[in-house]
Amino acid sequence: MTVKKSNTAGIRIRRATLGDLGAMTALLAELFSMEPDFPIRPDLQARGLRLLLKTARAGTACIKVAADRDSGQVVGMATVQTVISTAEGAPSGWVEDVVVTASRRGGGIGSRLLAAITAWAQTHGVTRLQLLADRDNRPALKFYASRGWQGTRMTPLRISPAAAVPH
Repeated sequence: MTVKKSNTAGIRIRRATLGDLGAMTALLAELFSMEPDFPIRPDLQARGLRLLLKTARAGTACIKVAADRDSGQVVGMATVQTVISTAEGAPSGWVEDVVVTASRRGGGIGSRLLAAITAWAQTHGVTRLQLLADRDNRPALKFYASRGWQGTRMTPLRISPAAAVPH
């Protein structure tokens, strides 16, 4: 594996806007192509991004994008949403959708995106950030570990409320 030299001088990290919807939906397709738990459904991903943009306007979430300064092309994104942690007694942040387009990976953009959402979280009283990463995505796991993220003893579980069996 070749390591690219960090080169983010031509990249601007900024808040996402509705005008970024198409680019962010394409980035999610790249991300979900590596994550078998999530089907690529551009209609659903665009709907989710619209909801997240609305939530961001309310101040309980943040979407950051990495855009090329010359072309304006969005080449990466990361999101964080707040929830209340009873363990922390404070807001906690769920980090999702950290992705940089394949041709720009390894150059420091992902690190800058994580730094931007971490800074947002700090200014919003978030005391812990957490994320889910596909267990088979070794590059992502290595990326997070090299930035201080640690595994936990928790196991993620999920169910559709419509499929839940009452007891």
